[in-house]
Amino acid sequence: IGTAAAFVAERTDLPGRRALSALLVLPVAVPDFVIAWGWVSLFPSLQGLAGAALVLTLGLYPLVYLPVAASLRGADPAQEEVARSLGRGPLRTFWSVTLRHARPALLGGCLLVALYLLAEYGAFSILRYQTFTTEIFTEFQIGFNTPAASALSLVLVGLGLVVLGGETVSARSGRRGRPPARAPRLTRARLGRATAPVIAAMSVLMGLALGVPVWEICYWSASGQRTALPAASSLAGAAWHTALYSAGAAAVATVAALPVAILAVRHRGRLAVALERACLLVQALPGLVVALALVFFAVRYARFGYQSAPLLVAAYVVMFFPRALVAVQASVARVPVALEDVARSLGRKPAAVLVKVTLPLVLPGLLAAFFLVFLTAVTELTATLVLVPTGVQTLATQFWAYTNEFSYGAAAPFAAAMLAVAVVPTYLLGRWFDRLPSRAFLVT
Repeated sequence: IGTAAAFVAERTDLPGRRALSALLVLPVAVPDFVIAWGWVSLFPSLQGLAGAALVLTLGLYPLVYLPVAASLRGADPAQEEVARSLGRGPLRTFWSVTLRHARPALLGGCLLVALYLLAEYGAFSILRYQTFTTEIFTEFQIGFNTPAASALSLVLVGLGLVVLGGETVSARSGRRGRPPARAPRLTRARLGRATAPVIAAMSVLMGLALGVPVWEICYWSASGQRTALPAASSLAGAAWHTALYSAGAAAVATVAALPVAILAVRHRGRLAVALERACLLVQALPGLVVALALVFFAVRYARFGYQSAPLLVAAYVVMFFPRALVAVQASVARVPVALEDVARSLGRKPAAVLVKVTLPLVLPGLLAAFFLVFLTAVTELTATLVLVPTGVQTLATQFWAYTNEFSYGAAAPFAAAMLAVAVVPTYLLGRWFDRLPSRAFLVT
C-alpha cells in the first residue's frame, strides 16, 4: 500500500497530487490504539490476527510511503527512459528499474514497521491479540511478576536486535546508487481511463485509515456518554501535562542529538560510527522495556524518582533519541563544509563557527527533530502507563482508562485532543521531508 500510494503521488498525473500527499501522511498523527478503538467500537467482533493486520496496516503504511516517495522523487528518470528505449514495457520498467531504485527505501520502511510492531501494546490489547509486549505488561502491571516480565523482555530485545540488523544491510545497499547531478525532470505516467479507479482506491484508503477513527471520535463525542470512573484528570489538565512532558523530552533529545550528529557527519571514524550505532540500537528497545529498566534503576540504585516527571521525561528521551538523531544528522549532512572552512579561515573560533554558521543552517533539522520527538511522545502509551507520576494523567493514559471501562463517550474528547495536537507537527514534518533529498530518507 505504501509503495503504490507513493508511485501514484509522485509518478502519475493524478489530479490533486499535493493534497493527496498531505492526506497520505496524516494517519501518522492518529495513535494506533485510537485507530484500533475506532474500528472496535464500530465493529466489536473485529479482533485477533485479522483485526490487528487490518488496523496496523492502515496505521503504519505511511512509514513505508514516506521513504519510498522520497526515493521516487529523487530518482534519475534517464534510467527508466533507457529501459523503455530498449523495448521494455511500463510494467517491466517499473519492476526492473523503478522498484529496484526504491528498494533500499522500501526495506528501510519495512524495518521501521517491524520494529514498531514489536513494541506496540495499545492496539494489540484493544484487539485482544497477544504479543510479547502485551504479556510483559500483564506480568508487570497486573501480575506484579517482575522476573517473568524481565525474561520476556530479554527475548523481545533479542528479536528487535535481529530485525535491526537488517538496517545495516539496507543502509549499505542504499548508498550504492548515485544521485543525479541536477534536479531530475520526472515524466509522469498518464493514467487516462485508470484515473477514476485510482481516485476511488485512494478515497477508500483515506476513508479506512482516517475516516473510521475520526467518525467514531465525532460520534462518541456527540453522544455524551457518562462514565462511572472518577474524573482523575480534566481534559485541559491532561493536555497540559502531555504537552509539558513531550516538549521537555523533545528539547532535551534535540540538544543532545546535535553533537552526536556533528561527530558522525564531520568526523566519521570507527568511534563515531560505534557511537552512532549505539544510539540507533535504542530503536530496537520497546518502550515497556525502557520503562522497566528505569524503574529498576530508580528503585534499586537511585532510590528516588520512581513515578516522577523527570523519570518519565528521561524515558521519552531514551526512547525517541534515535529519531531526533536521524533528523539532525540529515540536516548536518546538507551543510556545505566549505562555509565552515571559510569562517575558520577568517579567524573565527570553532564555537563561533558553530553558533553563527552551522546552527542557522541546521535550524530546520533541529525544529524537525523537536516536532518528531514531540509528536511521538504525545501519543506514547506503554511507558507512560508505567512511569506516569501518581495522581497525574496524560491524554493517552486517560483515554486508555476510559476505554478499558468501555466509556467511549468519555474517552472520545481525549482522542480528539491527541489528534488535534498531532496534526500540526505532522504537517510541518511532511513539509520538511518534502524538501530533503532522497538520500536523507535512506539514512532516516
